[in-house]
Amino acid sequence: MDLAELRHEYSLQSFDVEDADPSPLKQFEIWFQEATKAELLEPNAMSIATVAADGQPSQRTVLLKYFDHDGFVFFTNYESRKAQQIEENPKISAHFLWLPLQRQVEINGTAARVSTAESLKYFTSRPRGSRLGAWVSQQSQVISSRSLIEQKLDQMKRKFAAGEIPLPSFWGGYRIRPQRFEFWQGRPSRLHDRVEYLPEGGDHWQRQRLSP
Repeated sequence: MDLAELRHEYSLQSFDVEDADPSPLKQFEIWFQEATKAELLEPNAMSIATVAADGQPSQRTVLLKYFDHDGFVFFTNYESRKAQQIEENPKISAHFLWLPLQRQVEINGTAARVSTAESLKYFTSRPRGSRLGAWVSQQSQVISSRSLIEQKLDQMKRKFAAGEIPLPSFWGGYRIRPQRFEFWQGRPSRLHDRVEYLPEGGDHWQRQRLSP
């Protein structure tokens, strides 16, 4: 299949170093709010890339649940492939794609587990079905059929029918601590605007323009 003619010209907005907030976190917040205001589907969806011990990278999409000056937090099964790779190599890359706004954001850094208290606080805020799902799924493990998941879900519903659903010991959050940001705005003729942030020490960041 030849996709050479499948193209779209980007011309909605521009973005330069002078437009960028001195704080990459604040700049991310500005763009995230604009993605939310535009009513994009799952604006908090981010692809995260991790690397196995043998050097093989892998990617998957997760949902960012909150961010602050300490970093960007998502939740997962601690026995999943992504979690195993993070334990072997904490370096991680997160990528947000907001195509209707012709924007991308890349965040590189390291990931580490959040505290059990922090995981519990978020876990108890989830819908009951999602909490049950955390107990049901042996994430990334091979299974013979979906019926096994449905059977285990029925078991968990009966097990926790009379009370609260506890936090599984194998489930919790990771916080990505950023070491680099890149904000990308689509422009005509593929001459896109790219602004990179690199740490300068403390809370200060260097902003610089990258060639498209």
